[in-house]
Amino acid sequence: MKKVAFYTLGCKVNQYETEAMTELFEAAGFETTDFDQYADVYVINTCTVTNLGDRKSRQMIRRAKKLNAHSIVAVVGCYAQTAAEEVSKIEGVNLIIGTKDRAKIVEFINELEEREQQINAVEDIMNNREFEDMKVTAYKERTRAFLKIQEGCNQFCSYCIIPYARGPVRSRKPEDIVEEVQQLAHNGFKEIVFAGIHVASYGKDLKNTNLIDIIQRVHKIEGIQRLRLSSIEPMTLSEEFVNAAVDLLKLCPHYHISLQSGCDETLRRMNRKYNTEDYARVVQRLRTHFPHAAVTTDVMVGFPGETEEEFEKSRQFVDQIGFSKVHVFKYSPRKGTPAVSYPGQVSPEEKERRSKAMMALSAKNEQKFYQNFIHKEMDVLIEQQVKDMNGYYEGLTGNYIRVIVPGDKQLEGRIIKCKLKHRAQDHMKGDIV
Repeated sequence: MKKVAFYTLGCKVNQYETEAMTELFEAAGFETTDFDQYADVYVINTCTVTNLGDRKSRQMIRRAKKLNAHSIVAVVGCYAQTAAEEVSKIEGVNLIIGTKDRAKIVEFINELEEREQQINAVEDIMNNREFEDMKVTAYKERTRAFLKIQEGCNQFCSYCIIPYARGPVRSRKPEDIVEEVQQLAHNGFKEIVFAGIHVASYGKDLKNTNLIDIIQRVHKIEGIQRLRLSSIEPMTLSEEFVNAAVDLLKLCPHYHISLQSGCDETLRRMNRKYNTEDYARVVQRLRTHFPHAAVTTDVMVGFPGETEEEFEKSRQFVDQIGFSKVHVFKYSPRKGTPAVSYPGQVSPEEKERRSKAMMALSAKNEQKFYQNFIHKEMDVLIEQQVKDMNGYYEGLTGNYIRVIVPGDKQLEGRIIKCKLKHRAQDHMKGDIV
């Protein structure tokens, strides 16, 4: 039996697409193996959000060929889409697929075996208007299922390469989403995570549907006990959306609301579509209805033109909101985006200093958030055994607190009531009630 191995970089959407390609290969008779093992085909699902993503993608391409010099190496995803010619010149690359036609990957592999000549299947993604439907019915060793409902982005933030890598907004048909969720429920999954490149844009290219509509439809499916949103834009959380969410008891009180900067001047240069007053109003709206909700975010430091005063405004706003967690990113210049030519580029050393300061603030506020739940009983979806800790299992609360409890394998995939005791590093210890 032929073997295939995958290496996935980047976001939850990439992880979903890797799972979908895995099912395609296994349906064609391939056995999936670890990437560091011998395989006949290696698939690298790439990311290009930062220069680090590009570099890591190139490293994995070279590693694959060292593992098996006669293997077929397929490079897919965002880096392949935006730099197809560059990828084609890397020694050992046999197949290049961008962010379209990944559903045909097995067909391309069969074609390669016949003609042994590099195939570059990358096309101009900006002309694509069709959602590529790639189904996932089972996730290996997981109890939560990521569900891709949307592709592409029309926002064109000045620092971001993703609209050029993923193309315009395309939404998945509601009936296809419902069908996949029903299959996932049948296979025992309790939680569905809605994922996409710009989830807030779901339905903008379809008639008579939007994000809250599709959440309401999936909410009715028996067997699914939790629904969770991945990253979402603040202005999506309107009065109408939040009022509807109050009645959706399966929708997790966890909102990852992209911020990027807490300084209005910086936000304008980023071409973000809101200001800090808008953002604070949205968070207050959520907390009024969901007082125990986790509000997490992304913040970028060192954006071109970000002075010390602007950074301090951003830091103070992040502290004012009191996020339960902040993912901090240092600005990475991306060729082809407007920001790469902006004046006032910040030095790597200053980016590093600001990053550390913002992460320290995040750690402080995360600690305050966790303190609110000590001695509280909460429902935890147990996912897996804790690595290197026999007799302990971990899972997530609805508001995204990772909890570790003593137990056995029978807990996996079940939602268990646990009493949280104390915080330890990035999680909380608890006991099953």
